[in-house]
Amino acid sequence: MTGFHEILFPLDIALGARGGPERRTDVVTLGSNREKRNARWARSRRRWEAGYGVKTFADLASIVDFFEERRGRLYGFRWRDRSDHSSGLPGRAPTPIDQTLGQGDGARKSFQLVKTYGAAYAPYAREIAKPVTGSLRMAVSGVELDPAQFSVDATTGLVTLGTAPATGALVTAGFLFDTPARFDTDYLDIDQTGFEAGEIPKIPILEILP
Repeated sequence: MTGFHEILFPLDIALGARGGPERRTDVVTLGSNREKRNARWARSRRRWEAGYGVKTFADLASIVDFFEERRGRLYGFRWRDRSDHSSGLPGRAPTPIDQTLGQGDGARKSFQLVKTYGAAYAPYAREIAKPVTGSLRMAVSGVELDPAQFSVDATTGLVTLGTAPATGALVTAGFLFDTPARFDTDYLDIDQTGFEAGEIPKIPILEILP
């Protein structure tokens, strides 16, 4: 991923942000009053407003410092989404069978980290490119692997096993992750007088898709 700094956005501010996934859907109402819907985006994209996490002038100073080093929208960074940064359920530690990465064929050793949303109707597989170092747990056919038996590229989310899983063997993983993101503005609109009165500064953050 070009134009990216492997640094985490100030965590205490990110955890107070507001936002989530966005999709783009065309909805056409026909003359019969029925609808036709078409998905314009194959993948969702997340956006947040980080201003909700700013509580003090010290917070503002840290954001300005972070913004300037990123040159506004120029460089991306790691963002910790409080509501969605784990392979498993919120508040539960990752397990090695949280997410299915694929099946072995006797030759393939590399698997991309993914998180799947939904199950029965139209599950959505989201590529995970920024796992948290030290959080990954792996299993093959339900048997957890020793960390020495695999490696992961923390900048791409690509996992490489020391031995290729047998044909049909299920490869699973559990992990924590960050979301690649950037500022969605080249201008920080901060009214310091308004902030003293409780006004929330505008700090828009947008996910970078792998």
